[in-house]
Amino acid sequence: MKLIFAVTALVLAFTATQADAKGCIKGAVVGGVAGHYAGHHAVVGAVTGCVLGRRLAKKHEQEQQQQSQTPAAGSQTPAAGSQPSTPATGQQPQ
Repeated sequence: MKLIFAVTALVLAFTATQADAKGCIKGAVVGGVAGHYAGHHAVVGAVTGCVLGRRLAKKHEQEQQQQSQTPAAGSQTPAAGSQPSTPATGQQPQ
């Protein structure tokens, strides 16, 4: 038990370089509960859940950035404030 605690403390010390907890708290809660019910390993489950939750949050964030950088094909919309011309007369509607 002391060995698990020591390893967990070392892992947290080396991985906790940022105060960015996106996904970590949610993953730690889920992992802690799952670890508790899977044989009273709540701490190990919480650490694992935090790491996996952070990884998934980072992956989701990167996917969102890629989608925002590359516009979807066929999603061309007129500029804000401009009005499309009518096809019959070619004049702007009033």
